[in-house]
Amino acid sequence: MTGLAKISLAALTLALPATVVAQSTDSKYCAALGAQYDRYVNNVNMGRGVAPPSARIEGAKADCAKNPAAGIPVLEKALNDAKVQLPPRS
Repeated sequence: MTGLAKISLAALTLALPATVVAQSTDSKYCAALGAQYDRYVNNVNMGRGVAPPSARIEGAKADCAKNPAAGIPVLEKALNDAKVQLPPRS
């Protein structure tokens, strides 16, 4: 293995745990957004006889586990549109 290949492998090895942590943090934030939506938007609307959440919202909540980067903006927008405070992002 060449010196450049060793350096590249070492850099990748060091970067991978940071990527996993970021995905985990994003997944948790996305799930918190979904819970916030269910608690403050979905439950209120269901009590008023309003239609259940759209397929887009349900899809965004499902994305939280595998692809939180896709779900987060959809859920943030839905909460902002409903004037519901976003949960803290840790």
